[in-house]
Amino acid sequence: MPTLIFDCDGVLADTERNGHLPAFNQTFAEEGIPVHWSDDDYRVKVLIGGGKERMASILTPDFVAANGLPSDEEGQRELLAGWHKRKTAIYTELVASGALPGRPGIERVVAAADSAGWGLAVASTSAEPSVRAVLEHAVGPQLAAKFAVFAGDIVPHKKPAPDIYLLALDRLGLGVDDAIVVEDSSNGTRAAIDAGLRTVVTVSAYTTDEDFTGASLVVSSLGDPGEPAEELAAAAGVHPGPLVTVDDFAAILERPRP
Repeated sequence: MPTLIFDCDGVLADTERNGHLPAFNQTFAEEGIPVHWSDDDYRVKVLIGGGKERMASILTPDFVAANGLPSDEEGQRELLAGWHKRKTAIYTELVASGALPGRPGIERVVAAADSAGWGLAVASTSAEPSVRAVLEHAVGPQLAAKFAVFAGDIVPHKKPAPDIYLLALDRLGLGVDDAIVVEDSSNGTRAAIDAGLRTVVTVSAYTTDEDFTGASLVVSSLGDPGEPAEELAAAAGVHPGPLVTVDDFAAILERPRP
């Protein structure tokens, strides 16, 4: 059966600016680490796949020495694991508070895909508890329960490597012509394309100027009544209306990959 595979952050909800960034900064503050990422700082950090990897980017030799942090590989691994566990807890609390509503069209498209007999999945480099929290708030618990979730450190290489999508295809028993990905970033788009998958991009707060070469369709969002989708590029020749529909996804699956 055809399957929709969603990224999480920036796709299910615009989580980076309102969720991950404040959670990182609160974690640094609680740990006494003299780091506070601005919006512009984080626009660069989101190009790094994975939360622990983003945190690891501050561990330069000079920073480690100045702040009395472990300099050995094992010590830094344990440090990052502790930081990331706390950051995930803070982020999950933000999601539970309702601070991160689903993006336009997500619940509508998921409900329609489920009714049409499509499979549903999420493939993300974020921690699984974070992904499940966002998913449940974006589409509701009943629809969330129908998703296969592939998340976190379950593959050797994070996006833009295709590993997470290749794993999802393998676990779901799908070929590349059976699934279509919804992404929001150039890293995610490259991962999906390199896995051989057709990709629809819904640009998010930090990704509007990124390169989405190879995507079948690029839109501002999937659209909801009163919040129409804007078509930005349609390399596969499928032109949705103000609401991207399951029929649009089906049509893209029938077209060659750009």
